[in-house]
Amino acid sequence: FRVASNPYTWFTMEALEETWRNLQKIIKERELELQKEQRRQEENDKLRQEFAQHANAFHQWIQETRTYLLDGSCMVEESGTLESQLEATKRKHQEIRAMRSQLKKIEDLGAAMEEALILDNKYTEHSTVGLAQQWDQLDQLGMRMQHNLEQQIQARNTTGVTEEALKEFSMMFKHFDKDKSGRLNHQEFKSCLRSLGYDLPMVEEGEPDPEFEAILDTVDPNRDGHVSLQEYMAFMISRETENVKSSEEIESAFRALSSEGKAYVTKEELYQNLSREQADYCISHMKPYMDSKGRELPSAYDYVEFTRSLFVN
Repeated sequence: FRVASNPYTWFTMEALEETWRNLQKIIKERELELQKEQRRQEENDKLRQEFAQHANAFHQWIQETRTYLLDGSCMVEESGTLESQLEATKRKHQEIRAMRSQLKKIEDLGAAMEEALILDNKYTEHSTVGLAQQWDQLDQLGMRMQHNLEQQIQARNTTGVTEEALKEFSMMFKHFDKDKSGRLNHQEFKSCLRSLGYDLPMVEEGEPDPEFEAILDTVDPNRDGHVSLQEYMAFMISRETENVKSSEEIESAFRALSSEGKAYVTKEELYQNLSREQADYCISHMKPYMDSKGRELPSAYDYVEFTRSLFVN
């Protein structure tokens, strides 16, 4: 352009052309920066999605495994015996330990996100720290469940507590553990005891309950507000052991009344050795004794079934 000087402006054509070239250069540089930032954001989003995919799946596995360990029906489906339940729990605990490698993968992805200064993730609500804590709690739960089953097996083998009674205790606990936390609050624990036949008095809220407080002194002495499965089972086993011992003592007493230590006692033997009131009570509550062929023996009463029925609860 051949433009002469213009007294009305200080811009020259050369200056405008230089400004235009600089603007084009700046636009190109900005486009490159935006493209670079777009690639960075896309890579960050892929990292977010990869972390979320692993984190969400890991959290779901934690929830399902926790439910498996705490849900009584799952354990019953696995097998009916305490030994097979223990083996199933051990296998599940080995799986928990093996999943530590998956948590390590999540931790590595989390570290990569931190390095990329990614502080948010719209694809998941889970964090590396939170999942690590949940895995550790699950690992501890697996060990506690193993210990609890070992405790039940030992109690069955050494104290005379039946496996059926132990199953009932465990199933009842899990029934009242509505949130699958592995522990009962005091109200849930009281309801559980009542369902097992404990005749606890009904008291108004805020009123003293000395009978229940005495039980809490055993299972929750520090009053943290909860009773764990292990604390509950230890309490129930100790109570059932007391019942077994008392039941055996009463059976032995009836056996001493019967001639030759038979499994039944006659009407005459009851009236000869007990007061009339005691004998009347036994006769009215004892079932007639049936021999091995299912025949009813005259004036013979089944003291074994009678004694055990007294200690069902």
